[in-house]
Parts: sequence; C-alpha cells; structure tokens
Amino acid sequence: MLLEFSVGNFLSFKAKTTLSLAATSIKEHIDTNIFSTERRDLLKGAVIYGANASGKSNFVRAMSTMRRLVLQSFDQSSTDELDVTPFLLSTGTEKSPSLFEAIFLIDNIRYRYGFEVDDKQVHAEWLFEAPKNAEKPMFLREGDGIEVTRNFPEGRDLEERTRDNALFLAVADQFNGRIAKKIMKWFDNFITISGLTHEGYKGVTFGMLEDKQTSSKLLNFYKRLDLGFDDIAINKKPFDAKELPNDMPESLVRQLVTDLEGAYKIDIKTIHKKYNDQGKAVGDVEFDMRSQESSGTNKIFNISGPVFDVLNDGGVLVVDELDASLHPLLTLAVTRLFNSKQFNPNNAQLIFATHDTNLLYYGNYRRDQIYFVEKDQYGASDMYSLVEYKEEGKTIRKDRSFEKDYIEGRYGAIPFIGNLSNVVTEWQEK
Repeated sequence: MLLEFSVGNFLSFKAKTTLSLAATSIKEHIDTNIFSTERRDLLKGAVIYGANASGKSNFVRAMSTMRRLVLQSFDQSSTDELDVTPFLLSTGTEKSPSLFEAIFLIDNIRYRYGFEVDDKQVHAEWLFEAPKNAEKPMFLREGDGIEVTRNFPEGRDLEERTRDNALFLAVADQFNGRIAKKIMKWFDNFITISGLTHEGYKGVTFGMLEDKQTSSKLLNFYKRLDLGFDDIAINKKPFDAKELPNDMPESLVRQLVTDLEGAYKIDIKTIHKKYNDQGKAVGDVEFDMRSQESSGTNKIFNISGPVFDVLNDGGVLVVDELDASLHPLLTLAVTRLFNSKQFNPNNAQLIFATHDTNLLYYGNYRRDQIYFVEKDQYGASDMYSLVEYKEEGKTIRKDRSFEKDYIEGRYGAIPFIGNLSNVVTEWQEK
C-alpha cells in the first residue's frame, strides 16, 4: 500500500515533488474511495491532469524508473549506466543526482525507502522503518559509506559487496535478507504501464484467461463493457519456423529460430453471433482480435490482465494515458473497478494520467485524489492536488463543477492556446 511517492531533479521535475495517497480529513466518498488501516486512512488512487508536455508522463516515468532501478540493480555490471536524466534546464541541477523516494506499508509497518543516483552511481540511499509512529533507521548510505544499524542485521558485512552503481537494498535481497525480500516484493507489485504502447501486456492477459480462477473475472468484465462479442477463443500452438515469410533473410530466420525455441504463438479470437434475415441467431463467427476489432477493444483486452493482476494482489498500478483510444465510459469502467469492494477486496491502488475531463464529473473523485501538473516559465514541472489549491485563500468547495472550472483554467495545468484566428490569418498572408 503506497502512502507517498516523491521525485526530484528528474526530467522536468526540478524540485522535490510528492504525490500522497494518505486521505485528508475531507468527507466525500468515504465509503468507496478510501480504505482504513491500523495506521491511517488511505486513498484507492489518484488521477493526474495537465497540458501536453506539462510533466504528467515524466512523473509516471519517475515511478517506473525507481521500480526498474530497485528490481534490476543487482543484475547490472559495474560498467552499466543507470539511465537517469536530471533536470537539464538549470546549471544548478544538470550535474546533480536525481532523488526517488517511496513511503509504503507492508504488514502494517511503514517503510520509507529512497536514493539519490546519477547515470554512473548511487550517491545516497536510505531505509527507515516505523512499526509505530517514530521512524528508526535501518541503513544510511552517503557517498562511499554505508552505515548499517542494529535494526537491519541482514545488511551486515555486505557493505563491501555493494558496487557504486548498485543499490544496497538489492544486495541485501540477493543474500536472502528478510526485510529486503519483503520490500523487493512490494516493488514487484508496483506496476507501471503505458496506455499508448500496450501490446506488450497482452501476455499477462493470456495467462489470466488460461487460469480458471481468474478467467471468469475477465470474461465477466468484457461482457459488462458490451464490447460486441459474446466470448473469446484462445489458440496456442508452438512456434513453427515454416510460417515465417519465404523472402525473409536466412540469417534473420536462423536468429529467430534460436530466439523463439520453445516459444508459443497465441491467437485470440472474439466470438460474434450471426443472425438471419428474421433476426434469429443461426451460428457463431470468429473475428481476429488484432485485425478485426477496434483499437479500443484491443487496448481494453491488453491492459485488463495487468489491471486484474493488481486487483488480485492488492498492489499499485500506475498508467500513463489511460484514456487513449478508449471511450470515456470505458475509461470510467476501469477506474471504478478500484472503488468496487467486489472487484477490489485487497485494496489495490490506481494512479493514472489522463486528459479525460469527464472523470472530474462522473469519476466521483475526492479533491485529495485529483492532481494537476504544470510547468513554470523556467520549464520546471510542479504538481499539486485540488484539496491543496487555494482561491482567495480558501479551499475549493466539494460542490463546485471541477470539470468546468478546469477547462476554464481556474486550477491551471491547461495549455495556453491563444487566439487561433490570428494564427490562421498569418498563415494565409504568407
């Protein structure tokens, strides 16, 4: 369960910026949008708005970058670069490390873990544990030094085994550290996906459809969405090199045969009813999912696997451009899964970036779940929630029309288009 995520000096985020899923004291949607732990009430997610190039995707990328660095750190060599880009529009930050920090709950214990890294090495790293209210350090890393406290015995004698470009937490995990393993598992359930390039996620969907325990949930979800088909058929067969094009270069064929040895080709078909002239169903017709169904149907299918996987495990799902290619009602249906006690019994959380302003009205989001991102005159992104936004010194009331106010620019974080008629006139005069 995620409480906070922070990033600083990374891509367009110059200053440390935080998204919090700790519920504030406001009273709207208490029964659906929050859940209680022994520590405090938490939000089931957040929605991020902003103009194009404002930094929404960069914030999602910060989350995916932290996850990647944590899970892949130990597998890298000492010469590998970390692929981290700081805020480059300031002389004060362009050569400084980037900061990533997450605060989360595991077994009702609060952990705060973070690090500062550049493309070459880890400059700082820290882990704090709070079984009750007060934090206690587990380990602190600064430059070349790593201080392991008595609260983290699994990290002892591993200091010298840690490369400059490796995270100490990942090293402790490799040596079977109890706490490190729990934290690594938490990051493994901290999933980030793209709503634009979603082809790579359909393997997760296939796997869930092959499992009897999870396939019924997905099929029922598809039927609720009224996507136009009645059922799905999956055809899975071993890779056969004979099916490759005849004009493919021989060297490429040999490489594919080697790379795809033991792999399977999976075809997905949607089942549609066929009717006679009297409107009576007379049989079924199979459509190829990829070529004969809409891009929106393909997207729903591809991302439904990760969505329900997170719902089952009670993890965190972060999606960039969730609404791309989707009808607003389909986007709404996905978001409502996380506010449903039926579909979300394990309190999974959904964070997503979108341009779909309909959700500001129909989505039933609390003010502390709505975030806006915008850039200042120096190209630096800032992020703030609607509950933090002040108008004439007062917070925005819950009965305001959030969608209308946002479109009118009342909360910022929208593009400044200017007078388009002037643009057309100038173009015609050339």
